[in-house]
Amino acid sequence: MAEKKNFQDSSYYTNRELSWILFDKRVLAEARDKQLPLFERLKFLSITASNLDEFFMVRVASLKDMVNAKYTKKDIAGLTASQQLEELNIVTHDLVAQQYSTYNRSLVGQLAENGMTIVEKHENLNKDQAAYVDAWFEENVYPVLTPMAVDSSRPFPLIRNKTLNIGALLSKKDQKGMKEKGGGKGEKQELEFATVQVPGVLERIVPIPSGKDGNRTVILLEEVIERNISKLFLNYHVVCSYPFRIMRNADLSIDEDEAEDLLKEIEKQLKKRQWGQAIRLEVEAGIDKRLLKIIQDDLAVGEEDIYRIDGPLDLTFLMKMYAMEGFDHLKAEKYIPQPVPEFMEEGSVFDKIRQGDILLHHPYQTFTPVVDFIREAARDPEVLAIKQTLYRVSGNSPIIAALAQAAENGKQVSVLVELKARFDEEHNIVWAKMLEKAGCHVIYGLVGLKTHSKITLVVRREEDGIRRYVHLGTGNYNDATAKLYTDVGIMTCREAVGEDATAVFNMLSGYSEPLSWNCLSLAPLWLKDRFLYLIGREARNARAGETGHIIAKMNSLCDKDIIAALYEAAAAGVKIELIVRGICCLKVGIPGVSENISVRSIVGNFLEHARIFYFENGGNCEVYCSSADWMPRNLERRVEILFPVEDPSLKEKLIHILDVQLQDTMKAQILLPDGSYEKVDRRGKEAVTSQEIFCQEAMEAARAKEETETGRVFQPQMHIEE
Repeated sequence: MAEKKNFQDSSYYTNRELSWILFDKRVLAEARDKQLPLFERLKFLSITASNLDEFFMVRVASLKDMVNAKYTKKDIAGLTASQQLEELNIVTHDLVAQQYSTYNRSLVGQLAENGMTIVEKHENLNKDQAAYVDAWFEENVYPVLTPMAVDSSRPFPLIRNKTLNIGALLSKKDQKGMKEKGGGKGEKQELEFATVQVPGVLERIVPIPSGKDGNRTVILLEEVIERNISKLFLNYHVVCSYPFRIMRNADLSIDEDEAEDLLKEIEKQLKKRQWGQAIRLEVEAGIDKRLLKIIQDDLAVGEEDIYRIDGPLDLTFLMKMYAMEGFDHLKAEKYIPQPVPEFMEEGSVFDKIRQGDILLHHPYQTFTPVVDFIREAARDPEVLAIKQTLYRVSGNSPIIAALAQAAENGKQVSVLVELKARFDEEHNIVWAKMLEKAGCHVIYGLVGLKTHSKITLVVRREEDGIRRYVHLGTGNYNDATAKLYTDVGIMTCREAVGEDATAVFNMLSGYSEPLSWNCLSLAPLWLKDRFLYLIGREARNARAGETGHIIAKMNSLCDKDIIAALYEAAAAGVKIELIVRGICCLKVGIPGVSENISVRSIVGNFLEHARIFYFENGGNCEVYCSSADWMPRNLERRVEILFPVEDPSLKEKLIHILDVQLQDTMKAQILLPDGSYEKVDRRGKEAVTSQEIFCQEAMEAARAKEETETGRVFQPQMHIEE
């Protein structure tokens, strides 16, 4: 009898934070890929910087909180919080070094070769450029700036989270005045500290005269301010000035049991976010040691949390550069989401859903049917009620507008707005208040849980009685990100789904907990057990001599119980193919444990966001989609939904999505037994880019439908209209 493995062994697991750093390095690999158009590489480098900011504000901040609280429990990989911080200190400094090596040694030079020159230091401006910059500063920048001196009457100012600032050391011009202070001959001159925030209301990229026909030249706003900083301190010599930037703990601590009004409590906590503990200090390499010590001491930042940057601080400005006009030849051809064939004919959304379940695949197909679903429901006199969960929505959301209109039209509208959606809290508070004002019944989620599920229920009166229409998705009701994130959704009026959807909203708005479900599985009470059952069933089938096969696509995998179940299934002979974009705490290639498991990560033009799960089930395969990843927070601390896809043709489409991604040889990176990732070995293999294939298939499906219906030749749009 084979020896039973101990799947609790910490050596079988990778630390989630270190795994996330590997993900950001995979994004960085796109920025370093010389086969990509130059401006696409800028975009990916900007994304790595934005990702790292959030990682520090949330994950590193959380670990520091644990250390401060003397929390010593180890993670699944056997590391304490302090040990994780030690290891992260090494890999994050290395990641930053790689970011700036990519910027300095590759991108800046290639930009100049292609007609875009970045003047990195104001000292490098020629005479005409210098005169232009100085005049531009006087007219546009000087009136906006607020220099802040620090002395006995003026304490160290609040340095706001993520803002760019310039610190300076000053000495008085009036030497007589200095002597009165005790600064006699031969004694060290007393230096004073001052700082000025680089204003976020002004564009950071400043165009200046190039001197060359057809070329563009820019300088960054902080360099313009540094060049003219003496104009802010007229009675002083500026001894030195350098930019700096801090990252603060941005994790909100909300005691929901004690909060009488969750909305007001979150509003109060949001204001504190700017005062959170400083957890990272970025400074320009070569900063004056005296200046650094003042900043470091006042912000209470340890040496290990100082990042000396060889280049411009905060590379997220590259996304603004990516958006500049005139460089389309240096960008990838833009894709516009295609029409969904089932919705290309005129007619009611409800009529089309009654004809059969409809699968949506974003951003390859447009998000418009989802918006139209809510809009039509808002106007339709036969619609009695609309219920929806909202986690993140766009800045000018047509869905919010439609829900408000529905309430004004007298319909029963219930909306769960998740106020605790990280970094969207303020945004969601605004929407919640607006919906309440319009007459919607707004729910702020369940105590202690985030509601992350994506579900809409429309209750409609029809000739044969009440019918319920449901949309379920893997992504947010955000029409903007639906053009950038890959997600799937289903629209259905199946009675079993409608009954479950009603039970979901009754549970969210009241205290009604159903005794059983027809087909949906919800976290935090039932979903994890459902996944463990489905994985266990494959293991039992394999032990019985049947073929066991699991394909699972998700964003992150770090739940220990799920990973242990996958190990057990793999050891029993189940073939397990995982497509995990980000964090993966599972290890491959462990003898007798995970030799039957493969893991791949796809980083492409669109952010992979869909969660799709395939189980062989002895030849009678089952396919599910979900709002949940295989993470403890999704399975134990959030309201999430897993929904089956039962229509055979839709099942086929989802299996096709998984198959194409498993064949990707261009954008996929494979997890190796040593924990690193490498690009697919393409020798003898066809070049397959899954995202490009889905774009092509969506255009072909729309073309086929148009030509079938009208006989006209359909012209798919490839360019996004600005």
